[in-house]
Amino acid sequence: MSRDRHNQVTIQQEDLTLRMRGLGSRTVLYQQKVATSLGLYNNDFLSIDILHEKGPITAGELSKLTGLTTGSITTLIDRLEKNGFVRREHDPNDRRKVIIVPLYENNDVGNAYLPLHTKMVKLASSFTEQELELITTFLGKASTILEEQIHYLSTTTSN
Repeated sequence: MSRDRHNQVTIQQEDLTLRMRGLGSRTVLYQQKVATSLGLYNNDFLSIDILHEKGPITAGELSKLTGLTTGSITTLIDRLEKNGFVRREHDPNDRRKVIIVPLYENNDVGNAYLPLHTKMVKLASSFTEQELELITTFLGKASTILEEQIHYLSTTTSN
């Protein structure tokens, strides 16, 4: 009986997943607006965000994370390097590889996010430490699920 209860989707669970999809859609729309305000293509801006989150990575890794071809990534990195968002460095362990290093000195992206960041910090301050820990754990697990689904879709659509 307990097992059946765990297999049934509740109204709260449905509401949560609907709100998560809505949040995801709004996040994409917000990123597109920020990219446009900075004069960037959306994939350029997405790549800057990925590099900010992951730190220095290879062009191949960036290609996998964005779903863009290696040729498209090379052109994208050229644009980002020209505009001061990244620099290329040789991998110290394998000189054939090039590492893409984000340049945090370019504060245009940080400044574009500042109003949202300020509002989100204010929102976060309305929760207790325990609630924030729970929310952060949930968001981390939700991100992992999204990454798994992106990988799954990438492997099923490329075959």
